[in-house]
Amino acid sequence: MTITNFGFVIDNRRCIGCHACTVACKTEHDDPIGVNKTWVKYIEKGEFPNTNRNFSVMRCNHCDDSPCTDVCPVTALWEREDGIVDFDPERCIGCKACMQGCPYDALYIDPETSTAAKCNYCSHRVDTGREPACVTVCPEDAIIAGDVENPDTEIAETISKQEVQARKPEKGTDPTLFYVNGDEGSTTPGTTAREDHYMWSDAPNRVETRGAAREEFDIRRAAESLANSDVDLGRSDEARSDGGCACGGECGGECRCDDRVASDGGTAATSAAGRADEHRSGGSDERENSRTERAYELLHEEARRVYDIGESHYTSWGWEVYSYTWTKSIAAGVFMLPALFTLAGLVEPNATTIGVASLVSLVFLGLTTLLLVLDLEQPTRFHWVLLRPNWNSWLVKGGYILTATGGFLTLVAGSWLLGVETLVTNPVTLGVGAVLAAATAVYTAFLFSQSKGRDLWQSPTMPLHMFTQAVVAGASVTGLLGLAGVAGFDAFVGLSRLTLAAGLVVHLLIIASEIFTPHQTEDAEEAAARITRGRFSRAFWLGGVLVGIALPLVALAVSASPAVVAVGGVLALAGLFAFEYCWITAPQTISLA
Repeated sequence: MTITNFGFVIDNRRCIGCHACTVACKTEHDDPIGVNKTWVKYIEKGEFPNTNRNFSVMRCNHCDDSPCTDVCPVTALWEREDGIVDFDPERCIGCKACMQGCPYDALYIDPETSTAAKCNYCSHRVDTGREPACVTVCPEDAIIAGDVENPDTEIAETISKQEVQARKPEKGTDPTLFYVNGDEGSTTPGTTAREDHYMWSDAPNRVETRGAAREEFDIRRAAESLANSDVDLGRSDEARSDGGCACGGECGGECRCDDRVASDGGTAATSAAGRADEHRSGGSDERENSRTERAYELLHEEARRVYDIGESHYTSWGWEVYSYTWTKSIAAGVFMLPALFTLAGLVEPNATTIGVASLVSLVFLGLTTLLLVLDLEQPTRFHWVLLRPNWNSWLVKGGYILTATGGFLTLVAGSWLLGVETLVTNPVTLGVGAVLAAATAVYTAFLFSQSKGRDLWQSPTMPLHMFTQAVVAGASVTGLLGLAGVAGFDAFVGLSRLTLAAGLVVHLLIIASEIFTPHQTEDAEEAAARITRGRFSRAFWLGGVLVGIALPLVALAVSASPAVVAVGGVLALAGLFAFEYCWITAPQTISLA
């Protein structure tokens, strides 16, 4: 059977950086301003005058083993039989998991549809026998598209005769986007120096380069030029002060009509033309000065960035996600620990204790679900995770785990409220609950492992760490319930103290193994450095380590009183939240493109 596998070759020897491919792509797909399926990256090397500039076209790599299709929970992304990784916005729920899974930063959220989007190889054109729009428009034939498996095609011949490079082959994604004369600075983002300002980055920043006097002179000249144009500068005394609106006031006082009536009874257009004649003839100096001052004011107003081919995908998983991992740890731990303590015979079976634990767990599980829904760009489609599942995605598996855990907790809490205590304290009930709670705590580790774009999340200790965080959170909350005098939890104070101390020690050891040991990739190393020495260092050291680990351990060592155990629990929960913030956010600040 003949296998078709479409791919791209970008010949960097020919690319002139004209952006025709970007424009053609946006036109073909009617993409909004500010986002791009295809863009051109500029890399400059050397010192003037001995410099050179390299161009690289960046886009989806249409991987043979695409991580975005695996992590997508609703099969909005899929691999076609011809190798094209296609996308259906009508199925997308906007979870942004694909953006975390892609090592190439090829996906983004469309601001108009609130769904993910990316290059789909112009599959609608391919299906009718045409080439992608970027290939057709390239003036230098620098983009070659075709079947890489067919030796008679130009792309296959180019790959066989030229030395080609692919981006991040170590990820095991088998990309089908290749570069001839691929520059290391383009294919490996970490090798390029990152400065505060670079070409196209300074639109919202006015960089002082020529002195204040010269700049003031230039702005004044620009203001005079603007004042002498026909542009409406928005002055209330220009064309509207004495005149009215041709619509008869139906616009509500803020005129939007094209034929506004000027003060002399004419329209704004004719008034503007007359105004230009006045300027050219030297008349109306006062009015001209007024327009010049207005233009000067406008030019001094703060600029607003409206278009930037920059790294806008940072922190696509924001506060909702690191809050959700925190609430999920509490939901899992607060039921798991009482169940395990009871099964181990460390405490007597107590239906009230298990019932209250199930209610508290259910509340935090509800918060977890709410945060997950809030993080979606299409929250009304959240149920598609269960009804249109892609079973390769750990988002789907996690969704079913949360649903099963929620149903189980509802059954236990309901049984306790109805007085069916034998069911609540039954060893089978406790065992099933402990397993579901552990699964709730751990499944996120496997979701993070599917996020191949974030190297620090690929730690093999992640499942153990998620479980340990649930233990810390559970011990903290049970200690607080013991101090509050909730029936049965007073017996947990001593166990909570020991469990919390042990959990914090293990938590610290795992942090050391994940952050302070050598990492396999530069991206992971850089993310760890940003946590320990960069912008996240204060939250990590003060919040995650000092408040969240050191102080609770000191408090637990000093006293075993319920109040001290409760204080240690509050500190541990605060530190756990600070750590989650650093761990979730820092890797997302690493450039993928």
